[in-house]
Amino acid sequence: MSKTTAVTKDVSVSVEVNYQHQHSNKQTSEFVFSYKVTIQNLSKSTIQLLHRHWIIFESNGIKREVKGEGVIGEQPVIDPNESFEYTSWCPIQNNLGYMEGVYIMRDIHTNNLFEVEIPRFQLIEPTQLN
Repeated sequence: MSKTTAVTKDVSVSVEVNYQHQHSNKQTSEFVFSYKVTIQNLSKSTIQLLHRHWIIFESNGIKREVKGEGVIGEQPVIDPNESFEYTSWCPIQNNLGYMEGVYIMRDIHTNNLFEVEIPRFQLIEPTQLN
């Protein structure tokens, strides 16, 4: 399990990724990864996650973009010094890749929108490292 963190405008985003061997199948080129995201509000304002924009790259040249409202069906509000955590999945057709992106957040008090970096994290089947 690897962990990657980025801090943008007093918002920390950490991602831990795990290869899901039991849901993957090398013969059919299905490699499944789970990732746990922790968003910590280090600012003095209450913020809300409105949108996500993921970019998924695979070593075979495939690039996908995923855009949508919130995460896992929620648009969480995060108070100062609090955090929000969720887990999701990503299937790819190759045993190597990475994901990165941005969240669009809103400062509840000023109504200003701002982007927060989702740090790049690797999607690597463990046997690929040997």
